[in-house]
Amino acid sequence: MIQVENLKKTFGPVKALDGISFTIEKGEVVGFLGPNGAGKTTAMRIIAGYMSATDGTALIEDVNIDDEPIAIKSKIGYLPEQPPLYHEMRVKNYLSFVAEIKGVKKEDIDSNVNDAMKDVNIMDKSTKIIGNLSKGYKQRVGLAGALVHKPQILILDEPTVGLDPNQIREIRKLINNLKAEDRTIIISTHILAEVEQTCEKVIIINNGKIVTIDTKEELTKGSANQSRIEVEVARNPHDAVEKLNALEDVTVIEQADNKLLVSVDSGKDLREEIAKAVLDSGSGLLSMILQKIALEDIFVELTKNEETSEEETTKEADDE
Repeated sequence: MIQVENLKKTFGPVKALDGISFTIEKGEVVGFLGPNGAGKTTAMRIIAGYMSATDGTALIEDVNIDDEPIAIKSKIGYLPEQPPLYHEMRVKNYLSFVAEIKGVKKEDIDSNVNDAMKDVNIMDKSTKIIGNLSKGYKQRVGLAGALVHKPQILILDEPTVGLDPNQIREIRKLINNLKAEDRTIIISTHILAEVEQTCEKVIIINNGKIVTIDTKEELTKGSANQSRIEVEVARNPHDAVEKLNALEDVTVIEQADNKLLVSVDSGKDLREEIAKAVLDSGSGLLSMILQKIALEDIFVELTKNEETSEEETTKEADDE
């Protein structure tokens, strides 16, 4: 369905994308995950046909976006981080206008608009002026605009940014309701919960490069034999660290005051051995909590070594 090969984008000296390649199959729900400034928005704009690449290719159903931009855009629904809304218009009038400029047949506009409003649950807001709506409802109107021409591919760039917790839950629920076998969904985000709750496959990007592509299950499976144990001691944490370092399978110990984060690189449950070591050290054991390695830990590990240049990349992308 979507095939990206060696995609590059530069803005002067800034490499927003540095030769990324990936494939997304029909019907997949994919999280495009990365820190701020990693190149997510640039990649989404190129795939959606709103920005040209410096080099490389992006194919939709084996057709190069640069060769058939109008035909490709008819297959894509794109919701940018800031939805392009006309705040003085009423919701249904705006969506009818969007449907018309997206090439929906005149006789289908009304039904398409109603279907889109039903999909995002804004039928009761159809006569409201967009500028008077809450940010959450404005986001829904933007999503309806991305759906109004019934696209095969839906690209959502930071769909919940700036929303309150209740609005975020509603948008995620809407996204889950939009999942279908014949619709491919890409969610570009830096928020891990977005990916964990809505996506099946994860592409992690950092500094314009793909660092990993896998399913959520496979990503976390690689860490199935790893765990961390948070230990709090009453006193003399350095004495406890000395004893813990002598234990087999303990790989890393991070210390913050009297709290120790002990990383264990095996399938064994070492809590009994750790408790005994701490007691033997005379440090006094106050608490011990077992933590499993999660997607958040994998994301941090894959992206922590390099700093991104969010301000430069964003400025160049906006200028484009």
